[in-house]
Amino acid sequence: MVLIHSIFKTVKNLKPLLFSVVAVGLLSGCSGTDRLKYQELSVTELYDNALGYLNKGQYKFSAVAFDEVERQHPYSSWARRSQLMSAYSYFKANKLDEAILAAERFVSLHPGNKDAAYAYYLIGICHYMQIADIRRDQKETELAMASLSEVVRRFPFSKYAADAKLKIDLTRDHLAGKEMKIGRFYQKKDEYFAAIGRFTNVIRKYQTTSHVPEALHRLTEVYMALGILPEAYKTAAVLGENYPNSEWYKFSYDLMQKYNVQKP
Repeated sequence: MVLIHSIFKTVKNLKPLLFSVVAVGLLSGCSGTDRLKYQELSVTELYDNALGYLNKGQYKFSAVAFDEVERQHPYSSWARRSQLMSAYSYFKANKLDEAILAAERFVSLHPGNKDAAYAYYLIGICHYMQIADIRRDQKETELAMASLSEVVRRFPFSKYAADAKLKIDLTRDHLAGKEMKIGRFYQKKDEYFAAIGRFTNVIRKYQTTSHVPEALHRLTEVYMALGILPEAYKTAAVLGENYPNSEWYKFSYDLMQKYNVQKP
């Protein structure tokens, strides 16, 4: 993950400072909060200290330190930079929900900022990293796709758009996989019309995913089970026309041959 280089360039000439914001140990118990000893410092000192923690890989401390820049100097230009740096630090610390909140706050306050593209991208990546197994609720998958789609829509020529498009394709495939799993479940329970709905969703909503050939074959099976032979034939024909080399077409073809299903 490459953060906006211009943010770092702003402070490249600052001299190293003794860290005045001193880290204290993690609190015991379930809170797990990282705290820094409060000291009132100049904005450049605070910002430099936060960068120091970041460069040393102490991301939880750097996030808190960047937050402190904004808290002590809310109207400075450094506060705006610190908001995004805080989001990045939370991301690096694997505190993804905090990173999302920080990045969302940045874009709400500075929608026209040159680094807004990165903030939107960071939101999408944080959701993407929380995508669950297809057996679980897919809320994060849907949020990831929506957030990454915003990157492509708002910043189509940014350096983040290409990666966003790739991850959108992966999230679509993930959602299609979820639909297929539910459809197969209904099919095994002989709840054929519910299964048809799920398999049809895959074909209509996720046409570019790898699950479409299987969805067409499963529809063929379901129509056969319901005795709707013309629809079974048509679905198998669509499968053969679009995926002639797929193993799923072979299965459907064998099914048509086995029961001598003819063109309607």
